[in-house]
Amino acid sequence: METLKFKTNIKCGGCIATVTPALNTLAGLAKWEVDTTNPEKILTVESNGALAANDVISVLRAKGYDAEKI
Repeated sequence: METLKFKTNIKCGGCIATVTPALNTLAGLAKWEVDTTNPEKILTVESNGALAANDVISVLRAKGYDAEKI
């Protein structure tokens, strides 16, 4: 398993509902979660190693959210 972390602007349950269908379509994704209580709104993605950070960033941008790998 590989873990990727991103600083995002996903701030609430509605935002999570918006990005869920898009993130769930990513090949190689095992699990993901957003810590909305953290001021940086950290998205943690676990993958089988075949998922690139740019894939996650592209999917989020397509839904109108920013993400920066940390």
